[in-house]
Amino acid sequence: MEPGTDNAFALVMPYADTAAMQAFLDRFSKTLAEDDHAAMILDQAGWHGSNDLAVPANVTLAPLPAYSPELNPVERVWLYLKERFLSHRLLPDYDAIVDAACDAWNRLVAEAGRIKSLCSYPWIPAVNV
Repeated sequence: MEPGTDNAFALVMPYADTAAMQAFLDRFSKTLAEDDHAAMILDQAGWHGSNDLAVPANVTLAPLPAYSPELNPVERVWLYLKERFLSHRLLPDYDAIVDAACDAWNRLVAEAGRIKSLCSYPWIPAVNV
C-alpha cells in the first residue's frame, strides 16, 4: 500500500519466510517507475530484516519499533480483510484459501478510496518528504 493513495501491491505466498520476502521485494521493486524510490514500513518479523535479503536499490526498509502494530498502516488493511471477507469461514483446502485471499484483496482494491482511508495515519504526512 502507498499510504495516502489507493496504490497497492500484494502477493499471496505459501510461506512467510526470507525466501517469500525476497520474492516480494523483487516483484514489488519492478512495479516502481525508474526514478521512484519506496520506503517500505514493516514490523520486525525475522524475515523482514534477515541478513540474507538482497534489498533492491529502489527500496528502503523502514522497520517500526518492536511491538507497535498501531503504527503500521497495513495492520488496518489485514483487519479489514479479515472482518469483511475472511473470518468465520471454513475452507476445504489450500487452493480455496488462496482463492479466498485473492478474492478478498481484489474486492478491497475495487473499493475506490478504501485503501487510502485505511492507511492514512496522521503521522505519515509529517514524515513524507
